[in-house]
Amino acid sequence: MTKLTPLLCALATTVLVSHSSSAQVQIPSLGDRISSLISLEDEHALGREFLRSIRRTSKTIPDPLLNDYLVNVTQNLALHSELQDFRMSFIIVDSPELNAFAAPGGIIGVNGGLFLNAHTEGEFASVLAHEIAHVSQRHFARSVEDAQARRIPELATLLASIIVMSTSSPDTGQAAVMAAQGRALENQLRFSRNNEAEADRLGIKTLYDAGYDPNEMPAMFERLIGLNRFGSRPPEFLLSHPVTESRVADTRGRAARYPARPANPKLEYQLMRARVQVHYEVNPANAIALFQTALRDASDDTALVAARYGLAVAYGKNKEFALAQETLAPLLTSEPNRIAYVVTQAELLIQSNEAAMARDFLRRHLTINPGNHPITMAYAEALIAAREYGEAAGVLEDHTRQRPEDHELWYTLAETQGLVGDVSKVHQARAEYFILVGDFRSASEQIDYALRIESERQDNAPLLARLRQRSQEVQSMGRAAQAM
Repeated sequence: MTKLTPLLCALATTVLVSHSSSAQVQIPSLGDRISSLISLEDEHALGREFLRSIRRTSKTIPDPLLNDYLVNVTQNLALHSELQDFRMSFIIVDSPELNAFAAPGGIIGVNGGLFLNAHTEGEFASVLAHEIAHVSQRHFARSVEDAQARRIPELATLLASIIVMSTSSPDTGQAAVMAAQGRALENQLRFSRNNEAEADRLGIKTLYDAGYDPNEMPAMFERLIGLNRFGSRPPEFLLSHPVTESRVADTRGRAARYPARPANPKLEYQLMRARVQVHYEVNPANAIALFQTALRDASDDTALVAARYGLAVAYGKNKEFALAQETLAPLLTSEPNRIAYVVTQAELLIQSNEAAMARDFLRRHLTINPGNHPITMAYAEALIAAREYGEAAGVLEDHTRQRPEDHELWYTLAETQGLVGDVSKVHQARAEYFILVGDFRSASEQIDYALRIESERQDNAPLLARLRQRSQEVQSMGRAAQAM
């Protein structure tokens, strides 16, 4: 018999010691077992770092209407899910490719392409419900646990295969190693499929409990299969969420177990989808033609209103502001307080150099919806366009107290403070922006700049103390990020 090399002996020792150690450990319950590996706080910290990375490396859509819509739909779904930790963050990646993702710690992200490809709010919500299920069932932590559980038997199998290689013909040994590796990969895939099946099952339940037709999930899956069938490369979503005919059939069967529920067209989704369609149309004339056709062919009131709204937005993008306002007017008359119409009207007024009119118009609507994110951001934009920079900065500063985690808001505030001429506040706002995108070195530099300016001023000891405290916090965050 051929002697084992020192490397094989070391590997054998590792397997035996690991197996002996694991045999002495009392196996806790599933929840405790997961938490012993990665706690909810660990997941939250990992999610925050992931979110910073996405913000830093990916272009996002800052449109307050779209972001507010995503938050409202997702939070409604979350309330009807098995989610226990409701600390959630949202992001819309500026890409027309179809994708959505969930990260540990309640990070929910979608590409703009999801709006393009989900034809109804139910289809859109089905993808979000699926992603929320991944978070609620802590699939990330369970994947880590599963990887550790597989490590010992897979090492043992691999060791046996290497021993076979050392005592047999080279061909036989190589085949044994390949078979061992294949089994390990199969186990990983099986766990992934189990995660997807569980997310489908719970996602359908969440979808139904939140008031949607559960058949929207298999309908969305069928749409995804159709996209994959005619493309040279599958949508990004399908690379991490493979959809097969059997999976569609399974979700269709699960949906059939729920009482029938008529589909609801959900106008707000169609309005948001129209905004995204115009956003991704390079030639505004094409968007105008698209919505003119949709307006002519509309088969119900929802389709008619959405087409008219999309046409107004398309006219605005083409700088035909009079036509845009004329097209939007009937919608605004019928629902004068619908936020999408109010914000769009203000956008058109600002773009047509009627900033003061937009400011007054939005000021009235803020009395109806105080603190509303899309209206507040449109109001600040109107103030900036009217060259009322100080008031705009004040509005944005107040808004950061409600939305301290909004990196786009901090960026806008920094730019506005620059227009005001308050250099110290520019650096302070930039620091907060850099913190939220994970650039802690730049954040520290910005705070240092602000400290130098404030050190030369009188009677600002409380601000200096806050800046020094924030500097220490940023350094601590930077060290924590490096340790991950």
